[in-house]
Amino acid sequence: MTDAVLGWVQELMASPWVYLVLFSLAALDGFLPVVPGESVVITAGVFAATGQPDLAGVVAVAALGAFAGDHASYLIGQRAGPRLHAGARPGSRRRAALDRAGRLLAARGGVLLVTARYVPGLRTAVTLTAGAVGWPLRRFTPFAALAALTWAGWSAGVGYVGGLAFERDPLRGLLLGLGLALALAALGEGLRSLLGRRRTPGDAVAERARAEVGAG
Repeated sequence: MTDAVLGWVQELMASPWVYLVLFSLAALDGFLPVVPGESVVITAGVFAATGQPDLAGVVAVAALGAFAGDHASYLIGQRAGPRLHAGARPGSRRRAALDRAGRLLAARGGVLLVTARYVPGLRTAVTLTAGAVGWPLRRFTPFAALAALTWAGWSAGVGYVGGLAFERDPLRGLLLGLGLALALAALGEGLRSLLGRRRTPGDAVAERARAEVGAG
């Protein structure tokens, strides 16, 4: 069974269709955290160590997909923004969350956007919140581009290192790459807990934005 799955993955990685798959999953991962975009990019990086697919192509396509997905998330938040503000009475918790999220993005929005890209649930919360509170698109786009490119380079690079380490055993290389990615995600979540960020203003705004879009 394992050999059959590995054979299918190897066939996909040697096919030009792999770039379409990478773009699509990286884009969906921007606003649907359950999509395994990062894992697929790492897998492509592992097989890039053998020459197929091309490592530079993997990074470029994954970055473009992530960039598109983050903008889709921003636009979803932007669509929900007017209803969020209309329903946020002065002095209410919702208004306080919106105001705090807006101030946080105004002060450290670029840093948040780039660092949040490495934590699946957090990156969606930040991009949704940026749209919901009206963080300017002209400021969002350059940082989204930087976040997407560094994330794609890191994910593919981790896989590539795993592929080089176990050139004759792609399965072990894949497991190493995925293990490193999971360790990074766990570290990010641990830091969030240590800093007392179990529920930030952005988390609350993003959660409400999803509800507003779903209701619409």
